Amino acid sequence: MGRFCLACPALISLPSSAYNIHVNGVLHCRVRYSQLLGLHEQLRKEYGANVVPAFPPKKIFTLTPAEVEQRREQLEKYMQAVRQDPLLGGSEIFNSFLRKAQQETQQIPTEEVQLQVLLSNGQKVEVSILTSDQTEDVLEATASKLDLPDDLVGYFSLFLVRETKDGGFSFVRKLQEFELPYVSVTSLHNPEYRIILRKSYWDSAYDDDVMEHRVGLNLLYAQTVSDIERGWILVNKEQHRQLKSLQEKVSKKEFIRLAQTLKYYGYLKFDPCVTDFPERGCHVVVSAGNNELNFQVRLPSEQIKEGSFKVTRMRCWRVTSSVPTTNGPAGSGPGKAEVKLELAFEYLMSKDRLQWVTITSPQAIMLSICLQSMVDELMVKKSGGSIRKMFRRRASGGLRRSDSQQAVKSPPLLDSPDGSREPIAKLSSKLSSVSLRGISHSSSAGDVGSNDFHGNYAFEGIGDEDL
Repeated sequence: MGRFCLACPALISLPSSAYNIHVNGVLHCRVRYSQLLGLHEQLRKEYGANVVPAFPPKKIFTLTPAEVEQRREQLEKYMQAVRQDPLLGGSEIFNSFLRKAQQETQQIPTEEVQLQVLLSNGQKVEVSILTSDQTEDVLEATASKLDLPDDLVGYFSLFLVRETKDGGFSFVRKLQEFELPYVSVTSLHNPEYRIILRKSYWDSAYDDDVMEHRVGLNLLYAQTVSDIERGWILVNKEQHRQLKSLQEKVSKKEFIRLAQTLKYYGYLKFDPCVTDFPERGCHVVVSAGNNELNFQVRLPSEQIKEGSFKVTRMRCWRVTSSVPTTNGPAGSGPGKAEVKLELAFEYLMSKDRLQWVTITSPQAIMLSICLQSMVDELMVKKSGGSIRKMFRRRASGGLRRSDSQQAVKSPPLLDSPDGSREPIAKLSSKLSSVSLRGISHSSSAGDVGSNDFHGNYAFEGIGDEDL
């Protein structure tokens, strides 16, 4: 399954035959045809010609403008196909290629640096890393600095966020294995972009694993308090009184247990955006959690309604992007290019009736990543597995460690709940659970090609009893 939107929107210049690869509309790296051909040959050698998609052939003569555009389209399709293949897209060959290209494009030499990672309560953690350390290295270094045990590291992830004017955070994306976190954040040349540590699972039952250890408990507690403070978790006055009492008693586990019963616990809330459901042009606030996308929609009549789309009823989804053909320099920030991103998913509205729902948002890729991780977690749980994992040690040796471990500070006491928040009206037509088995996967006229969307392998495999 594909995990990110890759776009090669334009040929930078004909003589160099260089292509820009964008992630979230931001320049990730610049590569030449010969480099991509070298990647292709490595993949063929490792996995076989029958596994790796066809690569655009070399041309003996100089390409015409039409052929240049045709090659760009072919290369983009090739990179998307590789990335969306679980074997190829998750391979170290592919990911190391993108990491190396990212470092070379941004011209950041390999050296030891201090990287600041934020916790949910605003606490800053300084970790000593190399500029060439990948996401897993930085996550492990952060966990070590906090004294979080190795078998709990897999419950957390690093996220690229942008600080908002009100002191909160807007989530840009989960940092992936194909990137170097230090390079990703510094190349944006904007102090508003930060890296934050946050839990990366959806099922609150996994909280029990995290709360077994002191540091895991403190991280989860700090995140829960933060989510309540910013209004992501809804509380009434009585619940707020109980929470504040538990906080004053430093009863962290009891605090989390009570929070687990509250609406939107464990959800990620996204910035206001636009949707075509229930009608085109509606403003919406989307939240992801509990194996669903929750919509709080403002209708053209100004009425606010709420409804949820279960991930198990999404047949497939796709992310599309529109990137300008004129690209700025490597350090260009995302605000310099008007990139339009859309997430569209095909949803089982009722028995045998599928409908596309589209969200237009700069956070579309982050939404797609959330959907994919929900599906992954559902399938792991269905197979009886666990998300607990040990991080591998590399042959090149362990990371440098600080002798002093950094404790997670307790957050301040909760402020009073915001009584001005608008009440939400329930949708009159509730999306009820129906059987997922036996729905045809044949393409309709409105469908896109198989290389363009993410098929949901939890769709048919989970019936009413699992919803």
